[in-house]
Amino acid sequence: MGIDYSQLRDPNAEYTMRDLSSETMGVTRERGQGRDVEITDVQTTMVDGNFPWTLVRIYTDAGIVGTGEAYWGAGAPELIERMTPFLEGENPLDIDRLTEHLVQKMSGEGSIGGVTVTAIAGIEVALHDLAGKILEVPAYQLLGGKYRDEVRVYCDCHTEEEADPIACADEAERVVEELGYDALKFDLDVPSGHEKDRANRHLRPPEIEHKASIVEAVTERVGHRADVAFDCHWTFSADSAKRLAKRLEEYDVWWLEDPVPPENHDVQREVTQSTTTPITVGENVYRTHGQRRLIEEQAIDIIAPDMPKVGGMRETRKIADLADLYYVPVAMHNVASPVATVASAHVGAAISNSLAVEYHSYELGWWEDLVEEDVIEDGYIEIPEEPGLGVTLDMDAVESHMVDGEELFDEA
Repeated sequence: MGIDYSQLRDPNAEYTMRDLSSETMGVTRERGQGRDVEITDVQTTMVDGNFPWTLVRIYTDAGIVGTGEAYWGAGAPELIERMTPFLEGENPLDIDRLTEHLVQKMSGEGSIGGVTVTAIAGIEVALHDLAGKILEVPAYQLLGGKYRDEVRVYCDCHTEEEADPIACADEAERVVEELGYDALKFDLDVPSGHEKDRANRHLRPPEIEHKASIVEAVTERVGHRADVAFDCHWTFSADSAKRLAKRLEEYDVWWLEDPVPPENHDVQREVTQSTTTPITVGENVYRTHGQRRLIEEQAIDIIAPDMPKVGGMRETRKIADLADLYYVPVAMHNVASPVATVASAHVGAAISNSLAVEYHSYELGWWEDLVEEDVIEDGYIEIPEEPGLGVTLDMDAVESHMVDGEELFDEA
């Protein structure tokens, strides 16, 4: 028998001056019209996709179930189990209060960043699905309505010869011509054969020229048929990032993503303001507070929060609203299953400054099999009008792709 994480003791959680439970807050008035619903359980199942996705289910005494997804990786299922007692008996319609309740309860366990935030985000997404089903409205309606009926998707592209400019250009053309995408992304933190030291973050001139050759080959091959971004995965020094971005200014680069490590926003600002190449950052900082300086100090040209990582759907909406004050567009990073991908699309529909949502699984043949509905068509996601997120898990597909040793959660 394993550990019962729901019973772990934490003095901070047991006593906090900002306990936001319905009992403490006095939120007990009957609501009527089928809105008096209580949470009875929260369960998770981890699916072995191209990332280990944590799917989340919230169960209620009304028999209505909400499905969400936390950002991938270890720790989220245990933390969600840990938080389940804080949700039991609560009304799932109070999404803001319950999310903040979890943040306060989990403050001693790191709810300002990291996996604790992503675990809360998975619950928050499931609450949107659940609340939408209870109220019989799509999730975007809970975020204020929609600006668009469909959201653009950019395809994160890969090839076995990722350091070969021609191979990258060939794949770009294939994805545009055969798969129908008009927005792409390729990695630039790939071996060039000119490296001298992998630890010092320094780019030698031949390395910069190699990366420029990839950018040139891909952008010239697809021309105006597609926008193309390039990802650096927080790899380079400040000076190297500046020189690389400067070198790429002559090409039609949609954006250069994460050229320097994410911790030092001062350096990020310097890099961004040193070049006309658009710079995108955001997937590795948490909640609105984590994104605030990037936006307010104009340290980015495009903000890229990862919805199930940054804190959830409403948190992403808050980030987008802050970004809009500085006329900054939002391109959501996304490496999720269809569940969080569609949830991100709901956010993208509800914010004015949505640019695109990432799709990172085009090489995984069964990605869309996890849900009963079609998700991406010709490079766009049509926003569902069904209640909640508008996607239904195929439980057989989930079961067949679970991580070894995992258990399937209960059906609705």
